Amino acid sequence: MHKLSKYPTLLILYAAAALFTLYYCKNDKQPPVYEDLGSVKNRIFKTNADFEKQINELKTLVSNNSDEKLLQEKFQDIRKTYKKIEWAVEYFLPNSARFINGPALPEIEMDEHTEIEPEGLQVLEEMFYPYDKGNKEEVTRMLNKLINKSNTIETNFQVITISKDQVFDALRQEAFRISSLGISGFDTPVSGMFLQEMPSSLEGIKETLEQISTDRSKDKALKSIVTEINSAIEVLKKNTDKNTFDYVNFIPNHLNKLTALMLDFKDQENIPDVEVTTALNKNAATFFTKNAFNPNAFTPGKEYAYSEEKAALGHQLFNDKILSNSNNRSCATCHIPEKAFTDGLAKAMSLENSELARNTPSLNYAGYQHGQFWDMRKDDLEGQSSDVISNKEEMHGDLNVILAKINQDKNYQAAFKKIYHSQKTEVWQLQNVLATYIRSLAKFNSDFDEYMRGNKSAMTENQKRGFNLFVGKAQCAICHFVPLFNGTVPPNFKKTEQEILGVAVNAENRVFDNDLGRGKFHETVPSLQHSFKTPTLRNSNKTAPYMHNGGYKTLKEVMNFYNKGGGKAFGFKVENQTLSDAPLQLTDKEIDDIIEFMKALDDR
Repeated sequence: MHKLSKYPTLLILYAAAALFTLYYCKNDKQPPVYEDLGSVKNRIFKTNADFEKQINELKTLVSNNSDEKLLQEKFQDIRKTYKKIEWAVEYFLPNSARFINGPALPEIEMDEHTEIEPEGLQVLEEMFYPYDKGNKEEVTRMLNKLINKSNTIETNFQVITISKDQVFDALRQEAFRISSLGISGFDTPVSGMFLQEMPSSLEGIKETLEQISTDRSKDKALKSIVTEINSAIEVLKKNTDKNTFDYVNFIPNHLNKLTALMLDFKDQENIPDVEVTTALNKNAATFFTKNAFNPNAFTPGKEYAYSEEKAALGHQLFNDKILSNSNNRSCATCHIPEKAFTDGLAKAMSLENSELARNTPSLNYAGYQHGQFWDMRKDDLEGQSSDVISNKEEMHGDLNVILAKINQDKNYQAAFKKIYHSQKTEVWQLQNVLATYIRSLAKFNSDFDEYMRGNKSAMTENQKRGFNLFVGKAQCAICHFVPLFNGTVPPNFKKTEQEILGVAVNAENRVFDNDLGRGKFHETVPSLQHSFKTPTLRNSNKTAPYMHNGGYKTLKEVMNFYNKGGGKAFGFKVENQTLSDAPLQLTDKEIDDIIEFMKALDDR
């Protein structure tokens, strides 16, 4: 002890270790679970080793000119193995995940106006379904790239530290990925084998929760989770046909129960939240829990945070003609609440009462998108509001003139000062209150939401059949993602996608619409030419006419366009079309049921 006294830091560490040992011996508890996370990493390493081994086996089969069926079976084994560690790779290595199992589309570097070659499992799926032996060399090249990504997984997990709160957060995220992308077949658009894969994803969640659990949850939440996952897997094994699977009941009966039980597990294990702002609130039991979504995940910064006071002031200004140059037009002139904040016209009208280039989009769920306007030229609603106000054809307002008017109005001045505590209103504050009002318009109270919350009488039989078709045979949900039904990709909701459909000028589908969309701002990026934001289908029953040009008068006309296979099916040369050109082969009755389902997405 004399030596220890000469080194006070060593003495403190010795005392801390003694107290730590005494505490755990006295309370007869398990050691901290952080010591056990090495076993979680070891399982990741083992599964990843199996993943790489199977890729090499597939390379051998390709080299030996094996038949297509054998190649497809081995490919499916590879996908199922990856699904067991998808939770870890997506959470801790998201960039690698994009190139392991991302869409078979170029990754776009917007700032650089360049494209990065797609690779990974979805690219390989297109090569194996069907398989052309003439592509052997290219298939082998892609398999080698996949091996490199497996090596990346190994290298990174050797050096990163993973904590219990992070592992739980990753598993919860995976459960929501299954409930949105997994259940829709987002990453198996060609083979449609997603129902066969989902058990592997669920097993990955179950096994890892078992690893990080303690006695606090083993006979409680964990036991219930294991039972629920086993039950879900049994249902999945009974019917693997994507066209007849009962999605509308599987989600509330199994997937929603799983995500809710995981919160019980978190509480019993006293797992803290990972302190990161996310679109899905940390206390959301399901996608359909009231107030599940956090609008602040879509704002430019903390000072733009949502508040009811901002929304109320924004509502007042939204309806005030003070925002236009001649005080003759308000935001509400073109965004009518009864029409889900559209105007019911094919194309928006200018101040001079002439047609503008595009259809007026709905505002109801615009707050849950990264990219505003059809061409996504503004990142957020703050930028969108000022763009519209200052546009000479829309409102022709001058923000400085408008601010002068507001600062001379005692009521407005007082309201802004109460919220922002500044002597004079600033441009960003005006933008923020308008944007906040628009964010307040997302109600999430449709019949579909009620059904998913357990009210089995909320939807008709036709609507339930329609949802099953929407997710399954029609493949609508691989672009209009549940639960927002727009192009904002779950479960992180950090990116909103655009699509190239090959839209015609009208529903006769004889003349191609040459509007470049997002491509106008990225002329050197082929995959963005004629691309447009994927809008929400919530309230779509109220927002006719449709598409960016308003050329399709009814949902039936829209569905007929999709059913045929988009622009390519009508002979348009759309080499970069992202919509599959394979006919959906939906019957008229099936189309009618899908339309009935979309009516169930109307806010009450």
